[in-house]
Amino acid sequence: MKRASTLRLLSDLSDFSDASKLREVLAEEPFARVRSSPDGRHLLLLRPPGSPAPLLLVSRKGAGPGLEPFCPPGQGPVLDAFFLQCPGWASGPRPVLALVWASGRAEVWGTGVHPGWQLLQQAELCVSSKAKVVAAAALGNRLVWCEERPASTEVAEGSVQAAFGHCVCTRALESHGETSAILGAPKTLLHHCPRFQLLASHSDFFMVPTATTWPSVAHILLIWYPGKGRVTVAVPAHNVTHSKNLSPKGRDSWDFRSLLQRVPGLLSGGEPLDIHTCTAAQGSLLLLNPKGAVSLIRRDGGARAVGILGYGLLSQGVPVSLGIFNNTLACVLGSGLELLDMGSGRLLERKVLSTDRVHLLEPSAPGIDEEENKGGLRLLSASGLFCMAWEIGREVEGLNSEDLVFEEACGYYQRRSLLGARLTTDELRKGSTFRAPLALAAVLRGHQPPTKLLSDLQAELRDYHGLERLKTRLVAGDGQEEGWTELAEREVERLLRSDLTGDKLTQLNAVFSVFPAAAWCSSRRALQLQLDEAGQLKSQAPPDLWKKVLVDTRADGARPPFELLCECLCRLEPCWLPPFVELAQQQGGPGWGLGAGGPGPPLYRRALAVLGDWAGARAGALELELLLGSGRPKAVLQAIGQLVQAGQWERVLDAGLALSPSSPLLQMEIFTVLLAEFARHRQLDAHLTRLRHLCPPDLTPTDLLLLLKRHLPDEEEPPAPFPKVGADPPLTVGLLRGLLEQARSKAQSPSPYEDILWDSGACPPRPKSRHYPSQGLSSHSKEPGARISMELTQTETWGERV
Repeated sequence: MKRASTLRLLSDLSDFSDASKLREVLAEEPFARVRSSPDGRHLLLLRPPGSPAPLLLVSRKGAGPGLEPFCPPGQGPVLDAFFLQCPGWASGPRPVLALVWASGRAEVWGTGVHPGWQLLQQAELCVSSKAKVVAAAALGNRLVWCEERPASTEVAEGSVQAAFGHCVCTRALESHGETSAILGAPKTLLHHCPRFQLLASHSDFFMVPTATTWPSVAHILLIWYPGKGRVTVAVPAHNVTHSKNLSPKGRDSWDFRSLLQRVPGLLSGGEPLDIHTCTAAQGSLLLLNPKGAVSLIRRDGGARAVGILGYGLLSQGVPVSLGIFNNTLACVLGSGLELLDMGSGRLLERKVLSTDRVHLLEPSAPGIDEEENKGGLRLLSASGLFCMAWEIGREVEGLNSEDLVFEEACGYYQRRSLLGARLTTDELRKGSTFRAPLALAAVLRGHQPPTKLLSDLQAELRDYHGLERLKTRLVAGDGQEEGWTELAEREVERLLRSDLTGDKLTQLNAVFSVFPAAAWCSSRRALQLQLDEAGQLKSQAPPDLWKKVLVDTRADGARPPFELLCECLCRLEPCWLPPFVELAQQQGGPGWGLGAGGPGPPLYRRALAVLGDWAGARAGALELELLLGSGRPKAVLQAIGQLVQAGQWERVLDAGLALSPSSPLLQMEIFTVLLAEFARHRQLDAHLTRLRHLCPPDLTPTDLLLLLKRHLPDEEEPPAPFPKVGADPPLTVGLLRGLLEQARSKAQSPSPYEDILWDSGACPPRPKSRHYPSQGLSSHSKEPGARISMELTQTETWGERV
């Protein structure tokens, strides 16, 4: 729905007493201090020092005179003035005015039975006549001030002792009869503290360092809770807070130095708070630095950024007023009014006012003029008293459900954030870190019914509820180890859904180093890793998630997610490393291995680099598995060479037979390596059957014999019928028969050795021998025939062997 701010005139100031003086001060003094009474019927204007009289003016709405108190001679100007509330009056609450001078003098004024203001009490706030008040604040019936105690003559001006020579004191307003009230006994709250600026907000007091505060503690502010008797020490720059009770063992005061003792981080690494303007609003403190950044300090000490204002106007020295109404930050910069959303810091509206002398007033007390000022902020100028509030447009066609979802989610995440960075709706829309608003916006685009919405967000709500219960358990101290493990798993899941760059990648590295088991379990669940029926590792995760895991992104020494997972597997599940790398290679897309400087190494090399840091007996076996599963020919041949040197013929044949269907070229290379080893020794004779299956289909017997000839050892001596003792027997044609038959069955063209090596299986017929006449032959003539017969018989025998 469309929202528009409206300014409505509540009064033109004519119904206030001393209206002419009131308009005059408002028109002439842009830096005048303006306050309203709790009932909203009195206005107090205090001119800054150096202005002409009157210095203080109290104007009353309706009948009755105002107040322009007389300043006693020698007291100087009024430092500050406040409206107090006096408890215990039977006639009901009436405004009580407290005036504070820098000299320590205080006056209490009130309205009683008689018309007009009456002086109820004159008091001295400071115990010593040489002390002076430097700051004051009031809340309810309590007046608090910071006074500078006189230093001894031995303490030099500007020294540490002089800088911590202040104290914070308080006095409560007490009823004195039916119509009178006085300030009670003074109590010292803090001793030996630096100079503070005091601001009151609802039920607490903020003690803010000033420009003259000692630099070593100028980054610290204090928050005092009078109702609880407790003080919080806060460092907004680091979101460090520490609380202590103010009444240990019956004491009602504390030494400032003891508050900072035994609290690490309070005094180290803090830059002084650079404050241009500070204002208390709705129980919190608003800080504006000279660069225009507005921060919010909550009553518990937590700090967060709100928004950024115009820097140019601040540099010109224009008056600035800050206020909060309806979760909106209102900033008056000169004659401009800016409205910012407190949750997202987005500029909602900018208005141009008719004057540059506008003051923001706190909302009036509940029950007083409720209809006039309900939910709004009041602005005071010489033109009158105005009320500012939001109006909801009636046109429904301007409804943008998606924008409303992100605005509401932005405010929610900003309130829960522990960082000082300002969160915007654009950051919620980017990536998938904040899943709930993305899912809700996607559902509302189709305006689905609530039942459908709840069913779609059931998983998100379950995760959120479980996370809240986990945080509660950790705070209570139950199940610390299990709780931190579960929290680490949730953090890894969240980071894997986001863009892993910069600080998020560094945070992921930290979680993996401290909680490796939890990080691996969470990653395995996110990637949906599981074994199928064949024992192969499979994943059902979307490609976008795999892309985040596999991209080679390095920042400030932080390892990419793939290296973190490999390192985690080396620690916990070494047997999972090779199948995980193979699965990652299957899931990887083109360009996913690119780093910041160009193309990166393949995944198996990135895994080998991680494996190099984990030397051990298992490292060599994992290296072989990674090389064999890389799918790269050079890497596979490198692994085959290592296996051949180790004589692991079974693994070599397993790898060759597994890779042969996908890469014929790699099959040929592995077969050539094994054939060379087969020609050199007889260790592969027992594996000839599997070696035959590895034979490439396009290899002919001629090619096979040529390869063998290339790798046969040179014979230095003539061949002998039997091998030497201890030596391998020589390669025979019988051993080659199986390989040649395999090559012949797959060959497409006939081999020239066809008629020699393969026959019908029967020997050729024996030739008939010649019969020579025996007459006249001597015993010597029979010897040649016998020798020929023996030679033929020997030839037939060798033919059978061939």
